[in-house]
Amino acid sequence: MKKNIKLMLLMVLVVLMTFLTACSGGAGESTSKPVQEESNGEKQLIIALSVGTLANPFFVAMSKGVEEAGAELGAHVIVESAEYDLAKQMSQIENFITRKVDLILLNAVDSKGIAAAVQQAKEAGIPVIAVDVDAEGGVDATVTSDNYLAGKLAGEYIIEKLGGTGNIVIMDGPPVSAVTDRIQGFEDAIKNSGLTVVAKQNGEGSREKGLEVMENILQANPAGTIDAVFAINDPEAIGIEIAQQQAGRAGEFFIVGVDGAPEVIEAMAQDGSSIYATSAQSPSEMVKKAVEIGVKVLNGEKVESLIKVPVELVTQETLGSYKGW
Repeated sequence: MKKNIKLMLLMVLVVLMTFLTACSGGAGESTSKPVQEESNGEKQLIIALSVGTLANPFFVAMSKGVEEAGAELGAHVIVESAEYDLAKQMSQIENFITRKVDLILLNAVDSKGIAAAVQQAKEAGIPVIAVDVDAEGGVDATVTSDNYLAGKLAGEYIIEKLGGTGNIVIMDGPPVSAVTDRIQGFEDAIKNSGLTVVAKQNGEGSREKGLEVMENILQANPAGTIDAVFAINDPEAIGIEIAQQQAGRAGEFFIVGVDGAPEVIEAMAQDGSSIYATSAQSPSEMVKKAVEIGVKVLNGEKVESLIKVPVELVTQETLGSYKGW
């Protein structure tokens, strides 16, 4: 009798263990919670950021800024690099929509071309905050540096250094609002001066392209015919200086950029550097402000359509007081 009881208890124990194993999902099956769920069952905020390219230190600083802002909110952060490819960025936004992110921060590679993707996100009920450059399609707000002022400060500085007269080159960039605003600010600053623009070409915002384009400009303009160059960002400025050095024309003209990037600050500190100044931005603070604005939109609060983050002109003489990124 006792043996039968023991046998029955053993059978019950085996059945119970089998049942518990089945309920647990079995060996090798993932039991990790979805990214949107926290341990307490509350929905975790998901913030997605798409930038022009992570090859530019400016956007690397921006990605770090959004990670820091996300950490303070307990949010999950996704950062994607579009490599200045509109089709790729549109695909990224479509993926953000599929993943049901809560907030999209967008550094558009093409302010007009990205409109359809922005509209898709809005139709899906996802707020979109444009960062650094404007974007069409109905973004909830745009957080950017005062890019017009950045260009204006550069123009005024060049006028001062040249005494109001001279030949200059403008190195343009991608077709986005930040670039067009900088160019507008610069051109407005110099329009009543004695400066003459001898070349205006697109350096595409990169060191490599800036170098290549400047090489061509130097070939077309003999020594002594260029006094200064305005570059729409610091990577271009560095490329221009390299082209200048390789052509054996170091010190012939000076360069003013925009960004205040660590790399250009280091270059400016070198003896004999031709990069005299840069209109410095704060990419980290810019994206943190964008997160702040985005959270307000999610909470149903009204926000301004355009928020401008101040810039400052940093020169070789004022490097010591510049805090950097």
